[in-house]
Amino acid sequence: MSIPGPVGQGLQLAPFRGLRYVAERVGSLAAVTSPPYDVVVRPDGLRALETADPYNIVRLILPQAGTPADRHRQAAETLRRWQADGILAPDPEPALYVYEQRDGHLLQRGIIGALRLSPREEGVVLPHEEVMPHVVDDRAALMRATDANLEPLLLAYRSDGSVTGAASVVERTARLRPLLSTTTEDGFSHHLWRVTDPADLAEIAADLRHRQALIADGHHRWATYLRLREERTEPGPWDFGLVLLVDTARYPLRVRAIHRLLHQLSPADALAALGTPDTPEGCAFRVRAVDGPLPQALATLAKAADEPGAGNAFLLAGDGGFHLLDRPDPALLARTIPTDRPEAWRTLDATVLHALLLQHVWQVPDTPGHIGYLHDAAAAVEQAERHGGTAVLMHPVREGVVHDLARQGIPMPHKSTSFGPKPASGLVLRSLALG
Repeated sequence: MSIPGPVGQGLQLAPFRGLRYVAERVGSLAAVTSPPYDVVVRPDGLRALETADPYNIVRLILPQAGTPADRHRQAAETLRRWQADGILAPDPEPALYVYEQRDGHLLQRGIIGALRLSPREEGVVLPHEEVMPHVVDDRAALMRATDANLEPLLLAYRSDGSVTGAASVVERTARLRPLLSTTTEDGFSHHLWRVTDPADLAEIAADLRHRQALIADGHHRWATYLRLREERTEPGPWDFGLVLLVDTARYPLRVRAIHRLLHQLSPADALAALGTPDTPEGCAFRVRAVDGPLPQALATLAKAADEPGAGNAFLLAGDGGFHLLDRPDPALLARTIPTDRPEAWRTLDATVLHALLLQHVWQVPDTPGHIGYLHDAAAAVEQAERHGGTAVLMHPVREGVVHDLARQGIPMPHKSTSFGPKPASGLVLRSLALG
């Protein structure tokens, strides 16, 4: 079913009293920030963040304890203690926040605020990926316990590119002295400004009420927002969720792949299961060994993915080498790929990977014990080689395909895309107790 344009008031971004680190109480602002929770997947990465500063935000978004209930309770107690001790303090008045990220020639600016939640059928906020229920369960329990939105989602909307409306406020504000500035370990500089002037807020509101946004990053947290709102019977702060809105007409996002790590399948078994010309079913894919190192192998994957007639392409790793899979068997595709979706969905790499390879050929359950999702290709390969698993490296989806499927109301398989740059977690939080 095709999703219409935004109904009613479109995007409604409300000011809120941001909860922020008190700079004098922490080692540095950079040391207390973190990538979003689902990017911090390696234990060594988690430990590095925990040891960077005793108040790093990762202790709230990824608390460590023996059981889920203990983890969520620990996060809530930590958040309360940090506020009582003056580590985190609320801003004096509600505001929207202009947020800037820079890395060399890359510049991204957007607005952080509390967005009115809306169901998909309103056509205001468009998801483009399916979600995993166990992740939503975990995020919902964490938000209930902490009574807070701990990190903003990344939403993309598109203006006509002119410096008017919200864009005008963003550009004017970015010329002022920032509320905070820091540079994180990845080389990105981050700047935050507060917007409280009634005229500026009105200009942003008037512009956004005509806009429609795509969830670029944060599908599980958006699904969590909606679930928690449904649990309430009275209007209140749970009707809104913390987001970063970026105008991609002015600041285009980068689209990257999310790779799979198959914990319990070795590369030898993965390759053997693909078959040979002599087996009854033939070859599920054409398989070729390709040269490394990793950047060269990924370049070969990109070339194969763009080659006419090559079909879906994947790169397997974990045994010290690289194996390119392309040209899937058309008869096998016809038998395994659902036919009730548009061709753009049926031919997605993620669709073919999950329906043909994971379910049919390898018979790998889509559970955390069997499949990990990693944004970094090198980390996926390193973990596969260390633990005897298989890394399945993906090629990014074209952004136009994402938008087209979202407007049709067709969700992509979960973890199909990674839009960025993502906002750093820890620069501004939203406590529901503050409204």
